[in-house]
Amino acid sequence: MPPAPAPDSLAPSLPRESPTVCELLGLSARRPTRLTFSLARFAAHGGRLDQHGDGWGVAFFDGPDLRLYREPAPAAKSPLVQFLERCGPASELVVSHIRRATRGAVALCNTHPFVRELGGRLHAFAHNGALEGLRERRPLAGHRFRPVGDTDSEHAFCLLLEALAPLWDGGSPPLAARLARVAAFARELRTFGPANFLYADGEFLFAHGDRRRQRDGVIRPPGLWALVRCCREAPDRTEAAGLRVEGDAQQVALLASVPLSDEDWRPLAEGEILVLERGAIVGRRPAGGAAPTGSVPPSSEGGRPS
Repeated sequence: MPPAPAPDSLAPSLPRESPTVCELLGLSARRPTRLTFSLARFAAHGGRLDQHGDGWGVAFFDGPDLRLYREPAPAAKSPLVQFLERCGPASELVVSHIRRATRGAVALCNTHPFVRELGGRLHAFAHNGALEGLRERRPLAGHRFRPVGDTDSEHAFCLLLEALAPLWDGGSPPLAARLARVAAFARELRTFGPANFLYADGEFLFAHGDRRRQRDGVIRPPGLWALVRCCREAPDRTEAAGLRVEGDAQQVALLASVPLSDEDWRPLAEGEILVLERGAIVGRRPAGGAAPTGSVPPSSEGGRPS
């Protein structure tokens, strides 16, 4: 068996200032990438630059399994964050979250990302926004998926898994079927409040953009931003923007609550869903609930990985 490829290294520059809401960060890469990235940079949103001292978490996928690290404490002061900076695992798919508690105690059970098993693989979910009345108006139908903590976000994740579970009964479902269920879930979730979320099933990363409390205090879009970088095409620009990727032909897609560099980040429209696989955007549900589209043109946002 040939040796595994050496992991890449990604290090975005300092994020811009943002208001006191939770922060989301997702990554999809063509090759395993070691995120010595922004656990330092991103952690600055966890207690130093902003008021995000209520917890942090990151899920590094490894096939159908994942490594999950969480703490109900400021990321900016965490020795575990410093350890992951130096020795964190390489992964093609990462979901990360910095929490500012709005519902639920500051406790490990309320710290994102939340993780559950479905279809013989682990699924992860992280959310940004307040979902007023969700648990009262949308109780869980079954007993398979139950919250461990008391956040609306975890309750929403359990609702999503209830909707997806029938698809996984016969094995791995097609992307179109998954996207349709995620889109229906997101459409309903928006009626309860801002519903920016990242959901990953170990194969695809789904990102839903909604509203967010902006710097002027007004809640409006965008709530998520996306960037796809093909480092072989523009290595100089990548380095100048603070993204260091070693090796050839690496393609990385990033999703974040705010842009993490001075590159051409694209805001997600309210209600828009992107699907990422191995560093490329492979599916999209436009805002407004139209039928899902296929891959976007490679010249603009990266084609489906080969």
